[in-house]
Amino acid sequence: MTVDGLKLKWQNFWGWWARHCSPALLATLLAAVIAGVLLFVPPFHGLADNGDFYRAQFVNGLYHLKGYSMLDFVTPKLGIMQYYNDTTAAVFSSQPLFVKLAILLNQAVYSKTVFDLRFMGLVYYLPYLGSIYLLTTAMTAPYRKLRSYLIALLIVFVFADSSFTLYFNSFFAEPGMLILMLYAFAALMLVARRPDWHPRVLTVVYFVSIMLLIANKQQNAPLALSYAVTSIGLFFIFKKRAQWLWILGGIAGILVTGVLTYTLITQQFNDINQYQAFTHGVLLHTDDPSKKIAQRGVDEQYALMRNQDYYPKNFAAINPSAKSVKRGLNDRTGFGWIMGYYLHHYPQFHTLLDVAAGDMMITQVKAVGDYQQASGKPAGAQVTYFTGFSNLAGAFFPQKFSFDILLTIALLVVFGIGAYNDLVHKRVANVVRFFLVMGLLTVFIFVPIISIIGDGDADLAKHLFMVPVSLDLILVMFVADLLNHRLWHSDGNIEEDEA
Repeated sequence: MTVDGLKLKWQNFWGWWARHCSPALLATLLAAVIAGVLLFVPPFHGLADNGDFYRAQFVNGLYHLKGYSMLDFVTPKLGIMQYYNDTTAAVFSSQPLFVKLAILLNQAVYSKTVFDLRFMGLVYYLPYLGSIYLLTTAMTAPYRKLRSYLIALLIVFVFADSSFTLYFNSFFAEPGMLILMLYAFAALMLVARRPDWHPRVLTVVYFVSIMLLIANKQQNAPLALSYAVTSIGLFFIFKKRAQWLWILGGIAGILVTGVLTYTLITQQFNDINQYQAFTHGVLLHTDDPSKKIAQRGVDEQYALMRNQDYYPKNFAAINPSAKSVKRGLNDRTGFGWIMGYYLHHYPQFHTLLDVAAGDMMITQVKAVGDYQQASGKPAGAQVTYFTGFSNLAGAFFPQKFSFDILLTIALLVVFGIGAYNDLVHKRVANVVRFFLVMGLLTVFIFVPIISIIGDGDADLAKHLFMVPVSLDLILVMFVADLLNHRLWHSDGNIEEDEA
């Protein structure tokens, strides 16, 4: 066969492929297979209980069956309470929406007395696939060129990573946060780039996703300010006064959700976080902690609690929940005290921020196992299946907070140029993109700071979950826009290009 014949066959095949399989469909199918094998094929995988699952289990009518494992193995089955459940919610969260739906599905098609963990995974899995489709569409539409499919593969490589999807078969709040963020990000970019795609509906999807995300976990309350920034770009799309009122209402809803999520944090959780901010923050990375805290009006004896959890696993020198600790420590070391301490000891605070930078891109939970006991794997064994991106990011991302600041400045400059060019040419897509990136970069920079001040380095990788998600989205958009030649300026009159 001649070269011209091979070229013609390739063109015919590519034309058929592009007509029948969009980049978004390809990404969705690949993610469905990769995540489906991990989550549903026996012996399926997930994340073992780290001790926090009770908050989502008991209040929703689930209880532990004989043989329930903590930390080491994933427990595939739980019991469904058949009597009145007087357990009250330990925290305010939107997570029960997902858990209750999973229980309803389980009771409808499997059992009314035994809960299969895969129904929890299914409740996350289906909307997750929708978010992958929407995100890929936002990054590639309207093109179906070779580069569009490369972008689809990149999205799968990043967001189908098992370090993310393992969360689905668990009672952690993180999977809801991931999925809602993907929907919000994709919806906002589609409003900017495809004004023919029901912009009002997508705007509602954006605001609802953000509000549910903030309410998903108490630590997300400060993110309301970041997502208020990401919303500013909508003012450049909807220019009528009535439309501005709707956008202001959406931003107000975000801020109110943040305030409610913060104010509804229980006193017990405040005590836990405040205690660990002291023992896992103030007392770390310093040669003489007793002297330093004494200078700030705290008894030197509390320096003995360095690295101690509020619920210690071993012998503790001091009982964290004792009334004397509340009077002598918690009542004296609030948020303002800790802020003042770090202002006077900035090198110590900077060291803690470097610790956070080191944990920033480690998305796989290392403290718990990913296998069931029936798998024959050792206790606490970790999945290595499709973890290429998380391994690369965790190994090679610089572990210095100063680098994070420089990266933030560089990204703001790059995306700022694109926004300026669009403003000059009276376009809006890259202006919306700039405010979206700016908001996500505030998450990238300020969440580590808030986490260190609010809870020290205790459970740091989990507290930083939205940081890698935000940075990964910026990375994917940077590469996609570079390949689609719209990094510096958005498309003018977009024409469908299916070839």
